[in-house]
Amino acid sequence: MRHPLSRAADPDAGWLSAVMRLVFVLLLGTSLTRYLTHHLASPLTPWVIALSVALAAGHLSGLSERRPAWLAAVLGSWAVLVLMAPSFAWCAVPLVYTVLRAFPPRAAIPLVTVLTALVMVAQARLPGADPTLVLLPPAVAALATAVFLYMQRQGARQRKLIVDLIRARRELAAVERRQGALSERERLSVEIHDTLAQGLSSQQMLLQAADLAWEQDAAAARGHVRTAAAITARNLAEARRFVHDLAPADLAEQGTLEAALAALAEREAAESGLPVRFQLDGSPVPMPAAAQSALLRIAQGALANVREHARAHRASITLSYLGDQAVLDVADDGRGFTPSPGGPGGPAGRDPAVPGGGRGHGLPAMQARLRQLGGTLTVESAPGEGTVVSAAVPLESPPEVS
Repeated sequence: MRHPLSRAADPDAGWLSAVMRLVFVLLLGTSLTRYLTHHLASPLTPWVIALSVALAAGHLSGLSERRPAWLAAVLGSWAVLVLMAPSFAWCAVPLVYTVLRAFPPRAAIPLVTVLTALVMVAQARLPGADPTLVLLPPAVAALATAVFLYMQRQGARQRKLIVDLIRARRELAAVERRQGALSERERLSVEIHDTLAQGLSSQQMLLQAADLAWEQDAAAARGHVRTAAAITARNLAEARRFVHDLAPADLAEQGTLEAALAALAEREAAESGLPVRFQLDGSPVPMPAAAQSALLRIAQGALANVREHARAHRASITLSYLGDQAVLDVADDGRGFTPSPGGPGGPAGRDPAVPGGGRGHGLPAMQARLRQLGGTLTVESAPGEGTVVSAAVPLESPPEVS
């Protein structure tokens, strides 16, 4: 079984293993030199030299760190060498590191204990050995083992933390993608309601009027058809623009919000026959493009509600610049209604201007636009007294909505 801190798990461990192998060979060479200096004539010398060379070659190959059987052979050779020549005992330091890396703690700690005991025996056999130094090998082994296990556990915790962080980032990215898809769906639904749906409704009314007038007044019927065709062309242009998240066509063509609202009032009067007046209060100031688009769309939606449901005789659009905010008011003298207690759109989110609840997307769509800009929507109405839809947006940058 490979240790968790293997080279595959810890790429930086490779250079440390190389250093430990080099240290082992240096200690082995130093011990062999010392042995030959004092015991050159010993009959064990050829065996000591042969074992030293074999041990150096075996450990330098790196196989002892990858194959437990090879490591067992290295440890056995070293044990025999220590029994023949106690001065080879200090080669145990890099071997302890190799054992700790190669085996899990339950197997490594007993092996380190055996290695330490062998070093203590060898220390005691050295001529003139100081008995007080007998505790030095276990102290060094205990310190090395404790530091190694601590670093191992720290590394495991750090790796787990990194894995959790990567998982959390992936989950956050997935949530952001879903949120982005929902935001885009909401944007498209609002744009469709304020452009295509309103245009199709106007086309339906004009074509129905043309059908009714076809026999009695062909000229009027053709006028209704031409107006419906113009609305179709404008809706097609709007559809292409909001698919690309561009500004409304009126705003792009007129250049300013005031001019676009004036053009909207003029066109609405021409197409529906409902007199619509535009009024500007205050001096225009720079306004974010998103706020201009939102106010224009709100004006379009409010006028569509007036045309379809209010049965009004006249309507007005008023754009007011009031210091730190811009306010758009769309008023009519139609039949009015009783606003729902839950605010614009009612607690169920349905449009109170539509009898019986209607399509139920007008005022909620306006609220959604204004909420993204930090603005507010107010609806004032009463049965028989008309309706005023008021949208206010701040002129300074609103806080981001999470």
